[in-house]
Amino acid sequence: MIAPDDRTPGFGVYVHWPFCAAKCPYCDFNSHVRHQPVDQERFSRAFATELAHMRARTGPRGVTSIFLGGGTPSLMKPETVGAVLDAIAKNWTVPEGIEVTLEANPSSVEAERFRGYRAAGVNRVSLGVQALNDTDLKFLGRLHNVAEALQAIGLAREIFPRLSFDLIYARPKQTPEAWEKELEEAIGHAADHLSLYQLTIEEGTPFHALHAARKFAIPDNDHAAELYALTQEVTAAHGLPAYEISNHARPGAESRHNLTYWRYGEYVGVGPGAHGRFVEDGRRIVTVTERMPETWANLVEAKGHGVVDGELLSRSEEADEFLLMGLRLAEGIDLARYEALSGRALASDRLSVLQGEGLVAPVGNSRLRATAQGMIVLDAVVADLAR
Repeated sequence: MIAPDDRTPGFGVYVHWPFCAAKCPYCDFNSHVRHQPVDQERFSRAFATELAHMRARTGPRGVTSIFLGGGTPSLMKPETVGAVLDAIAKNWTVPEGIEVTLEANPSSVEAERFRGYRAAGVNRVSLGVQALNDTDLKFLGRLHNVAEALQAIGLAREIFPRLSFDLIYARPKQTPEAWEKELEEAIGHAADHLSLYQLTIEEGTPFHALHAARKFAIPDNDHAAELYALTQEVTAAHGLPAYEISNHARPGAESRHNLTYWRYGEYVGVGPGAHGRFVEDGRRIVTVTERMPETWANLVEAKGHGVVDGELLSRSEEADEFLLMGLRLAEGIDLARYEALSGRALASDRLSVLQGEGLVAPVGNSRLRATAQGMIVLDAVVADLAR
């Protein structure tokens, strides 16, 4: 049983496993392919060392969620996962039953390995399915096919209390009719959570070069907005409403770790290329670690951590981040918390204009949320409020 959401911003621990079997052409995450076996014992020790460094900076805390992301964490041995979770529990208070998520790719799923993760303490798995169409899976550079994805989903439902999987939509030539059919099929397999992302072309990826060379086209903004609206309609009708722009869950099954990000909680990030945001000496700081895995491990072994960048956020920067993250949520933001962070209230004239345009709406007397229409243009809404 996973502990219910206590509605607080929370304190999470994120661990980045940077290795993948292959690099997807759309991906701009910090992931690396190695053609020789990874020294998992070395990386496990380095994680433990960096976690101890972060504990020295945060002081004692109660952890509300743990997330093993990547990369492809399902390439980790269950023993490695267990060692990492033990190291977290050694440094902070980890209450029984908190959400512990591991990302997995269907191509790297084995029943024995899944049972090993469960025994180590993982109670939620997030599967990178991405499509339920073999042609599009090949286009997206995935190593699995639909049959393997469905097998992985079935295994995850059998072994873990919670399951989520990702799909990418707004793919080339994807019609609303095709997406609706695929989405309804996905909902039929989903246990309680779906992450549904529009395909975006990120600079520096193979897709960026191919798209620039007009090797393929993605739906224009109007078509993408139609697919987004359809997504909200279909998921809500099947009991998985959006609780965040791209995330849908049965009530009570929302991702506690991701809610920590969106509620502007605190989190430690360890591993190559991980980011953290937590309060140190009364001020919110940002930490960024070295991206290259072996270089990161060398740094950790030499000085106890791989942090190579960071900053102290000003009050206005904190307030802007709080707006940007919180308005992604269906629950919206706490206006009193915004005022406490920024030292001022949101401008009433701008609020009136945005409400008049149907882009934001009050929730009682204490909160503000973006409307369905506002979600589509959220960056512009936030920029207007933050001025």
